[in-house]
Amino acid sequence: MNRAPAARTATLLAALTTVLVLTIRNDGYHTDPAGLACWYAACWLLFAAAAWSLRKTPVRHTVALVLAGGIAVAATGLAAPPRTSTDIYRYAWDGRVQAAGISPYDHPPADPQLAGLRDGWLFPTGAACAHPDRARIPAPDDSTTHCTRINRPQAHSIYPPVAQGYFLLVRTLAPDNARHKPLQIAGMLLALGVTGALLLVLRRVGNVRHAAYWAWCPAVPIEAVNNAHADTLGALLTVLALGIVTRHPSAGGALLGAAAATKLLPALVLPGALSGVRRLRDAATVLLPAAAVAAAVYLPYTLMSKGSVLGYLGGYLEEEGYDDTASGTNRYALLRLLLPDSLILPVLAVALLAVAWHVVRHGDRERPWAGALLITGTTFLLLTPGYSWYALLLVALVALDGRWEWLGVQAAGAATYLIGRTFDGRYTVGTTAYAMAAAAVLAGWALRRSRPTADHQ
Repeated sequence: MNRAPAARTATLLAALTTVLVLTIRNDGYHTDPAGLACWYAACWLLFAAAAWSLRKTPVRHTVALVLAGGIAVAATGLAAPPRTSTDIYRYAWDGRVQAAGISPYDHPPADPQLAGLRDGWLFPTGAACAHPDRARIPAPDDSTTHCTRINRPQAHSIYPPVAQGYFLLVRTLAPDNARHKPLQIAGMLLALGVTGALLLVLRRVGNVRHAAYWAWCPAVPIEAVNNAHADTLGALLTVLALGIVTRHPSAGGALLGAAAATKLLPALVLPGALSGVRRLRDAATVLLPAAAVAAAVYLPYTLMSKGSVLGYLGGYLEEEGYDDTASGTNRYALLRLLLPDSLILPVLAVALLAVAWHVVRHGDRERPWAGALLITGTTFLLLTPGYSWYALLLVALVALDGRWEWLGVQAAGAATYLIGRTFDGRYTVGTTAYAMAAAAVLAGWALRRSRPTADHQ
């Protein structure tokens, strides 16, 4: 029995795990982002080598390797406090506010009315406020500097109801003074849940090796575990939904509604869930449960909140430049290379509608994730977001469908987020990174057209 391929894959996974620990323990986000990006690149190279080696590993060893490697890789995210994002602190605060019986949408963290809920971890004072991640907040007197770890402390929460329920659940189950660790552990459990869901779906229809594209991807321990982004919960619900929507459209639609009420982005996969649907009645069996679940989870927060349950969403879109095609942000970077500013939004709308229509009309009903990946990946390439954790959803869809070339979109977001900070702006870095990702997608498409069997390898 030739065990060499499995041993080689295991060795590469051990190397990946080691380098991930060193990367996550590297606190160079503010002091040396370019150096940290080199560590990220090393992780991605080892990930690619391990995934390639898995292709030669006997199928009987594949599931065990994917699971064991997934556990080891995800666990590396627990090696340090959150390194490259402060969103976890808003999660902890929103959970604490809800545990006190207050709507998370009614008060920003800096509101003096919530001063009784503050502690020294989320709201440090004095010399601790010198850290670049700290945001100053009004002090009751001038003798001590007051600040918070929470970003945008003057803004109301932006997170949808299912995410808010998740924050409250973690807060309820966590011991007092546990700080960031419960959310990181919850992120790890969710990430492993995605791996398990992928294996279940792919054992029925697909190639179980593809689950490694999620389980071993460096974005998972960094963004899902170390930074504990709630996008992981949206990805889990989406994988479960797409795995059953063909056989149980109502249940699949309900799960998609819950996914969209977690982080909004999973709404992009709806055209994929409708792949091959020809009758309005069949579409309704997916769309109506999705809408019903979304409405049902929003209702309690709407009734208990004095303000809008959309929170800071409008301000965030404006801040990130999604409403301004002439701004200096990295939004629409690839479209700006080809079009005048005045045409960007109309062309964007037409392009996305055309892709959605193609997916619904010509998509594979038995593989709804294929269309979901196409519409989601296209949206990322056209919008060129600067936050790498948004693409956790995309990584999960890649694992379902097997088109590895779309992973470059996630890497482009990470490059924009990290390396862009070393320049005057992120535009040049983001444009270059997303252009390379788009080229990889086109190259993968051309390769699959010339070698149809590549889709199943």
